Amino acid sequence: MTLPPLNLPPCNLKIRRSEEGLSVFDPLRRRYVALTPEEYVRQHFINLMITELRYPSSIIANEMGVEINGMRRRCDTVVWRPDRKPLVIAEFKAPTVKITQRAFDQIVNYNSVLQADYLIVSNGLEHFCCRMDYQGGSYEFLPALPSYPEISDNKEE
Repeated sequence: MTLPPLNLPPCNLKIRRSEEGLSVFDPLRRRYVALTPEEYVRQHFINLMITELRYPSSIIANEMGVEINGMRRRCDTVVWRPDRKPLVIAEFKAPTVKITQRAFDQIVNYNSVLQADYLIVSNGLEHFCCRMDYQGGSYEFLPALPSYPEISDNKEE
């Protein structure tokens, strides 16, 4: 697998090779997972969130299970608020996958259950973040990815 350059800061990944193929250490799950193109993007994005955007690693969960219409699904990444409600949901795609309405439909489907304040979609090259306004029944795309200090102070409790 060729690991392409991303529009994300460099990340020191722990990669190992076995008979099953390449795997990468996920510090949040504390184990090695298959190094897929999507996982490659996730690990770089999580690194950005922790090192530059100052999200505490203790409130981030990868592969969060969620039940939608009786079916089990996995949300790529969830950032939790102190009250254990989702603050951010992130959906990652491989760098070769164009971000389309379908990706947004997928994260909105997860959010119908989780009701997070922010939704992020990234393929490692393009990143989109929107803030949800549940009272107004709308959303707003943000010009940049928000830091944790920016959004943790604005949560309604």
